Amino acid sequence: MQITASTVSLTVDDVAASQRFFTEHLGYSEQAAAEGFASLTRPDAAADIVLLARGNEILPPEQRDQRASGLILAFTLTGIEGEEKRLRDAGVRITMPLREEPWGERLFQVTDPNGVVVQFVEWVTPAAE
Repeated sequence: MQITASTVSLTVDDVAASQRFFTEHLGYSEQAAAEGFASLTRPDAAADIVLLARGNEILPPEQRDQRASGLILAFTLTGIEGEEKRLRDAGVRITMPLREEPWGERLFQVTDPNGVVVQFVEWVTPAAE
C-alpha cells in the first residue's frame, strides 16, 4: 500500500462556519464544495479536511446524525508561540492556553464554531532532571 494523501472527514452542523474557520485562520483553501459538503486542502503536509453536514444522506444511516465530537485534530508545527499570538490577534478564542508538558510537548488548542478541537503541537527537548 502507498498512501498518497491523508484526509479527515468531519460531520458538523454548519459546514460554512467550519469552512470559514479553516480557510480564514488555518490556511486551508476550498478544493470542492456543494450543498452540505466542502473539501479543504493545504499545499503542505497537513491532512486535507472534508466537512459534511450532519444528516447528509450521502452518509450511511448510522453515521448521519453523529457530530465531530471527542476528536482532536492535531497539527505539529514550529514557531508555536508566534502561531498562538497570530490566532489570538485574529480573534480566535484559545480554548487551552499554551503550555509545556514534562515530556517535551508544547501545545495549545482552539475550537471551531462547530466544536471541532484543533490542537497545535511543537516538540522540544525536555529539560534534564
